[in-house]
Amino acid sequence: MNTNFLAPKIRDFWYLLRNSARQFFILGIIVSLCLIFLSSCQGIRQKEDGVIHLTLWHAINPPANRDIFQKLVDKFNQTHPNIQVQSIFESEPQLPKILTSVVANVPPDMLAFHPEYTGQFVELGAIRSLEDWLDKSPLKSDIRPNLLEEMQLDGHIWSVPMHTSNIGIFYRPKLFEAAGITELPKTWDELRQVAKKLTIDRNGDRRPEQYGMLLPLGKGGWTVFSWFPFLLGAEGEIVINNRPNLMNAGAIAALKFWQDLMKDGSVLLSAPERGYEEDAFIAGRVAMQITGPWTLIMKSEVDHQVLPIPASVRPATVTGTGNLFVMKTTPTREQAALKFLEYVLSEEFQTEWCIGTGFLPVTLTSAQSKAYQQFITEKPMLKVFFDQLPVARSQPIIAGYSRISDSLGRAIEATLLGESAEKALKIAQERLELIWDDRSKEAGEQGAGSKGEN
Repeated sequence: MNTNFLAPKIRDFWYLLRNSARQFFILGIIVSLCLIFLSSCQGIRQKEDGVIHLTLWHAINPPANRDIFQKLVDKFNQTHPNIQVQSIFESEPQLPKILTSVVANVPPDMLAFHPEYTGQFVELGAIRSLEDWLDKSPLKSDIRPNLLEEMQLDGHIWSVPMHTSNIGIFYRPKLFEAAGITELPKTWDELRQVAKKLTIDRNGDRRPEQYGMLLPLGKGGWTVFSWFPFLLGAEGEIVINNRPNLMNAGAIAALKFWQDLMKDGSVLLSAPERGYEEDAFIAGRVAMQITGPWTLIMKSEVDHQVLPIPASVRPATVTGTGNLFVMKTTPTREQAALKFLEYVLSEEFQTEWCIGTGFLPVTLTSAQSKAYQQFITEKPMLKVFFDQLPVARSQPIIAGYSRISDSLGRAIEATLLGESAEKALKIAQERLELIWDDRSKEAGEQGAGSKGEN
């Protein structure tokens, strides 16, 4: 078997993972999984007999949502007898397996995944660009305009959104009432004052029994995601011209605001990397928590409501979107995958999926449909997130964003633990500049090597 085609992909795959402590473990995965993929996936593709069998990997949770998705996939298969989609659940984290399948040249036909990894997939040559299809389709004008940001990179469209959501601030109405708060905060200053009023030290030991707000401690993705609405609300950016730029006024202002909440003593920090857990909110130890409509708070018996993220320069929140990618396979299979993407963007799919799961529709047609409008009217808390859709923006999707997120997370964590916002961001920026210079140098060496090989 000719394996020359693997060389550039393995080189790119190693480059993406070379700074990881798990690199030897993942290389071991490559050897074992390549054998599995080459035996199993090739078998799937050989039994077409006039019917195109497509595989779609996803990590949809909870199981009830998977059941709804499977029902919709079954509808597609019933109406497209020549295209049959096999929906395959892959539990998180699935990135190593995705990258391994690409290296082995046996990827799934479609992938439902986080748009932040778009640049990584593009670098590997793993995904098909979609503008030649979408630019000619009326579906493009039906997609919410602000979602185009996380679909496009370097002049190409690389994915389409399957669903979206965003984050707000859940609060305990009874605790607000007990503190004499009658109006919800609409600005950062108002949020800061409300958090102070909600912080109560009943026995005077300087250790409040109740805090105004929970903030996530840790350098992981949840910390960065929770902070992003404040960055966007201050008109901050962390990427300019495909390079990290953490030392801008908006980023500094957003991080200083979190620091001010800490200095006020009105914040309870979560356990490390556990900022998404709701226990403190449900127990009444905190009166406010940043999270989205997927939270278990929505199903809890404690009193709860949600308010939009208060504004600084402008109203803003961050999208939590699940996108669909078409992997590079063959022209026939790719065209069949595009038929499924058309179905996902249809009013039928979007409306049934969003009503069943609580996700928010990505198309204007579905959002404006009679069925969805009736549904959202009956869900006042979900409507807060729905009404934030026009001001929601995404995290960057450039290659190397995981490194930016990691450095930014370290800066946020350091600030919450006492470092100045400016110094923490400066250290993070300097670290990223070294990484980016190293990336550019290595990319140049790889390009020169490729020319030499030719």
